[in-house]
Amino acid sequence: MTKSKTSDALTMLLGPGTAVEGTIEFKDTVRLEGSVNGKISSFDGTVIIGETAEVQGDIMVNIAIIRGKVNGKIEARTRIEIYPPARIEGDIQSRAVSIQSGVIFNGNCSMKA
Repeated sequence: MTKSKTSDALTMLLGPGTAVEGTIEFKDTVRLEGSVNGKISSFDGTVIIGETAEVQGDIMVNIAIIRGKVNGKIEARTRIEIYPPARIEGDIQSRAVSIQSGVIFNGNCSMKA
């Protein structure tokens, strides 16, 4: 029997109105709707920054899906997806980057294999 990969499973939800200060390290998928002041880090994980989320700090993950506010650097090993009403103040770096119309992005974009 083959063990199935559950990387799409949501392992943590930080709801609206909650705040975290410090470093968040995780596996699998994390959805943030509250505020984070610090670093978000995962080698294989996916972070979803929801519409109500505000992040002050750097994000280093496998996949980043951004719909909220981020003030800091975003590095993703596989891809970064940015959807309105996202606002990003900082540099982004990944192999693949998708930015939809309506997003506010002030920074530099670097695409490296």
